[in-house]
Amino acid sequence: MTPRIFIDGEAGTTGLQIRARLEGRTDLDLLSIDLARRKDPEARRELLNSAEVAILCLHDDVAREAVAMIENPATRVLDASSAHRTAEGWAYGFPELTRQSRDEIRAARLVSNPGCYATGAIALLRPLTNAGLLPPDFPLSVQGFSGYSGGGRALVDAHEGRGEHPMAGPFKSYALSLTHKHQPEMARHGGLTQPPLFTPHVGGWRQGMLVQIPLHLGPLGVTAARLHEALADHYAGERFVRVRPFEGGQPADPILDPQILNGTNELELFVYASPGGEHALLVSRLDNLGKGASGAAVQNLDVMLGLEGAGHSYGVPEGV
Repeated sequence: MTPRIFIDGEAGTTGLQIRARLEGRTDLDLLSIDLARRKDPEARRELLNSAEVAILCLHDDVAREAVAMIENPATRVLDASSAHRTAEGWAYGFPELTRQSRDEIRAARLVSNPGCYATGAIALLRPLTNAGLLPPDFPLSVQGFSGYSGGGRALVDAHEGRGEHPMAGPFKSYALSLTHKHQPEMARHGGLTQPPLFTPHVGGWRQGMLVQIPLHLGPLGVTAARLHEALADHYAGERFVRVRPFEGGQPADPILDPQILNGTNELELFVYASPGGEHALLVSRLDNLGKGASGAAVQNLDVMLGLEGAGHSYGVPEGV
């Protein structure tokens, strides 16, 4: 039978993009809630329990409620909220993270989709902690720069003339209490023993993201070239993660546009070095709605169902 997929919360930013990526697929059967019963808990319960995979695009508390509503042991869950990203019993949905990640996702009943900022940070950190090049207790600073779609429907509406929001504007820094929900996720899945100092920023472009990690190399006793080599080795052969060339510390991308990968499920990693080799800058670039959310969710869905080898791009149709 064709697997039945229910997107709980398909009217939100992430849900809309997941559905757009799945529209036209003949190997999946997309279930939708009757508009007249959209706020009926029993209607949601019926669909959650009739799907092979329920994809949750909900606020954290509502996502936990949805999981509690699922009584069918055959229903698998892919949670795009941050409710279960560090929870025991949940597989972490980053197929390229380790050699075992795909098998863990494929076998799991419960899979948590990574956060967008966390994806950019962990993609850089985990290969280095695994290789012993970055101590798990090393003090780290991470900066993230995202388009406004990362703030959800209310911020999107404000930027596009349909309301107001305190975060709307050309550029804003936030989470200045130095606490952000992605920090525990970065630590756990990045192989760290303590969360990094994380400072996120949102700009006046719709989507696209850069995540940057500056490093003092002296205390590490390692060169930027060795860091690049470890990243390139880790992601060799991966379809959606590319490590850009390292040419004496200055890749062929001296200026980075966060929007280049918009509409795709791709993730690019860069290593820059200072002229004297004392410092390195690790950078990741991705679409916060692609590999940072909806594209990653559809890739995880295919891994769960054994369909990843079908060659789907996990990109979104232009204009969506």
